[in-house]
Amino acid sequence: MLFRTWEASAESPVVRQGDHVLVSSHALVRQVLADPETFAPDNALDAVTPIPVAALRVLAGHGFRLPPTLANNGTPSHPAVRALAEQALHPHRVAAQADWLTGIVRRRVAALATRLRSGETVDLYADLTSDLPLLVLGRLVDLPDDDVRVVKEFSRAALELFWAPVDLDRQLALAETVGHYHAVLRKHAEQGEGMIAGLRALGDPDLVVGALFFLLVAGQETTSQFLTLLLHRLATEPAVVTGLARGTVRVDDVVEEGLRLVPPITTWRRVATRTVSLGGVEVAAGASILLWLAEAGRDPSMTPHPQDFVPGQRGSRRHLAFGAGAHRCVGAQLSRMEAAVVVAEAAALVREIDVVRAPWCPDNLSFRMPDAFQIRRS
Repeated sequence: MLFRTWEASAESPVVRQGDHVLVSSHALVRQVLADPETFAPDNALDAVTPIPVAALRVLAGHGFRLPPTLANNGTPSHPAVRALAEQALHPHRVAAQADWLTGIVRRRVAALATRLRSGETVDLYADLTSDLPLLVLGRLVDLPDDDVRVVKEFSRAALELFWAPVDLDRQLALAETVGHYHAVLRKHAEQGEGMIAGLRALGDPDLVVGALFFLLVAGQETTSQFLTLLLHRLATEPAVVTGLARGTVRVDDVVEEGLRLVPPITTWRRVATRTVSLGGVEVAAGASILLWLAEAGRDPSMTPHPQDFVPGQRGSRRHLAFGAGAHRCVGAQLSRMEAAVVVAEAAALVREIDVVRAPWCPDNLSFRMPDAFQIRRS
């Protein structure tokens, strides 16, 4: 990942890293997120690798237009768009999906356990976690009726096109995938129901497409990544897995500690609207501010054991995995519910196993994007 070579310390909570001002302390990250007037969200979706004319032509050929979405919308339309998304993902509606999701996960876990007992190698990403958030999201929001593999290909392509360092050939291929599915979203925006119809009533068709785009990218892809990363972390925490089995460790505490230590979104961006001092460092107007969410979760001032997986420890729930302020993730409770179901039902799969292939994460500014987690019985 692009942040592998960064060095942050308590003495330097704000440092310059290339084109960005990197902020790593919990207090300062929260300060920036809570002040959208000084630190605007406008650059959150700017392509890390500038998209060249050739790739822009591919996107334009599919009618691609991406207005401010939930994440980077600093315009007056944001409250109305957010209110409709919050209604669709209301905690009561989310909670109502828990039993249904539990049934799916329980059946998958039983099948995987049988395969493990027979000596097979299984992939907990491909065979368990990859599509779960998309399946749940489809019960809450009227999504295009497409094959799961098509949607996953689109969402991962979007994360790579906008947040990864990529060469021209790769940009062209990604632009084709993203542009093609963006056209599908635009057509669906004209006829979708529920939240889609509510967004359509706001009078700007692009707002509907933008909301769908971001929900599919951040509303499900990040959660499937987190589920994979959390199960991998639990594979290294046998005492926690045993505590879950005995009922001495709470599932919710495991989820929160996972969000603190292995958040799927490692960084997020803001742009300074005026020259300002941040942690004693002068930040010029227009500067890109990179908020290191993952490092903020390990801030020594927040928890007594910042590097250790200790469910329920003081400060564990104060992580910033979902951001903060006006643009805090609207799907936070959805992600928590899905993770709680997976931990409760699937943690036993990672007891007494060997990791054949740990999750590998490619270079990306903000997203971990693990692609596999293969295990077998010891």
